[in-house]
Amino acid sequence: MVTFILSIVILILGYLFYSKYIERIFAPSDNATPAHNDNDGVDFIPMSKKRNALIHLLNIAGMGPIIGAIQGILFGPIAFILIPIGCIFAGGVHDYFAGMLSVRNKGAQITGLIQKYLGQNAFKIFMVIVSIMLLLLAAVFVYTAGDIFVDRFMGVKDFVITDPKVFCTYIVILGYFIIATLFPIDKIIGKFYPILGILLIAGTGFLLIGFMVKGVNLENLSLSNFNIHPNKLPLIPMFFMTVSCGLLSGFHSTQATIISRALDKEKDGRLVFYGMMCLESLIAIIWAAAAMDVYSTNLVPQNLIGSVNVVNIIANKFVPLNLAFLVTIAIIILPVTSGDTALRGLRITIAEALHIEQKSVHKRLIIVIPIVLCVFGILVWSKINADSFSLIWRYFTFFNQLIAIPTLCCAVIFLAKAKKNYLVALIPALFYVFITMSFIFSEKIGFSLPLKYAEIIAIILVIATFVYLLKKIKNVG
Repeated sequence: MVTFILSIVILILGYLFYSKYIERIFAPSDNATPAHNDNDGVDFIPMSKKRNALIHLLNIAGMGPIIGAIQGILFGPIAFILIPIGCIFAGGVHDYFAGMLSVRNKGAQITGLIQKYLGQNAFKIFMVIVSIMLLLLAAVFVYTAGDIFVDRFMGVKDFVITDPKVFCTYIVILGYFIIATLFPIDKIIGKFYPILGILLIAGTGFLLIGFMVKGVNLENLSLSNFNIHPNKLPLIPMFFMTVSCGLLSGFHSTQATIISRALDKEKDGRLVFYGMMCLESLIAIIWAAAAMDVYSTNLVPQNLIGSVNVVNIIANKFVPLNLAFLVTIAIIILPVTSGDTALRGLRITIAEALHIEQKSVHKRLIIVIPIVLCVFGILVWSKINADSFSLIWRYFTFFNQLIAIPTLCCAVIFLAKAKKNYLVALIPALFYVFITMSFIFSEKIGFSLPLKYAEIIAIILVIATFVYLLKKIKNVG
């Protein structure tokens, strides 16, 4: 229990002090934001700080802080330390600069920022990677939200797409994605997401109350349980690839740049971008604790360990039956409200790259219809092949963490140009080059090399990235 409490203390202190330091070196101005300068009634619309914060929390908090937590805690109580430290020094920095650089560049999406700070070649590569990642994420989130819903409320246990209940649920969710993607941000997202954000926070709060009322069985960190993963996965790189949302997630850059177009004042950015990353981290820590308890008390069947089905087991244990469904609804909200903004982000990204104005509905439809057809195709394929979901999730995980690297590199260039401390972005950028490259070169979805060789290649790529950034910094100077 001491390690769990320590993790929350680290998170709170990190936000109170380190986020202020990051804000100070960025130096927010009193200049009008793109929400005011380019108000188009669709994507550029100023909204209040609290509303933007709750919307951004729902945008970034997909199934990552839940699935990542219930899988990451299998490594042991070390998760309670690495999640908040990673959030403070990597995830929060990444999210803040993604959002604020976008504000300073007329609401540019992450690919637009990459084009400006890293060049045309990097832009072309990451335009493809970002598009693939967002399509995979939207498909996965239709899948997970639908399965949790039909499991809890319809009693379905075999989630085949030929089941009318399953198929109709997927179609309803995908239909909502289309509507939310097309409508102006203040009409659906702006009106309902703050309410849903409160429900999400309340659902997580029910778990904490359950901890206090029913007790929770948590291990403290020691040398004997530093890494106790049942499949003996190496802590580096696997923990940092398993736990993304709550620690660091490249997907957040695609969401921060959406909210950058609704930011009322630059000074709102600390709470909206850094603060909501910390709140997501807190959600991940709480779910990790709940998962540790149900694993240690053998409430989870062996075949369900680490799966999304653990969510309902946790809810049933810690929350009274008449309230457990609220926790399930709160969890369903996560993939739904991230999946729709994933598609919204993809629409805006494509429109920005192809210079297609988005004030007209038919111009939005030109982009949205092909996107939705691709998502539906991925969804059907993932249900036909039993191993497809796992495969999609692993590729999404890789692309997700990979995209965080250029975002942090953009921050390095920006800070170097301003003659500020760019090490705050450079260190996590280089660390994640090592993490993502050692992962892809050692995993079966990549090159299947022995880990020691993958790590050597990763170190070489870290050095190459460092040299590349030094040249960029020199040119800036």
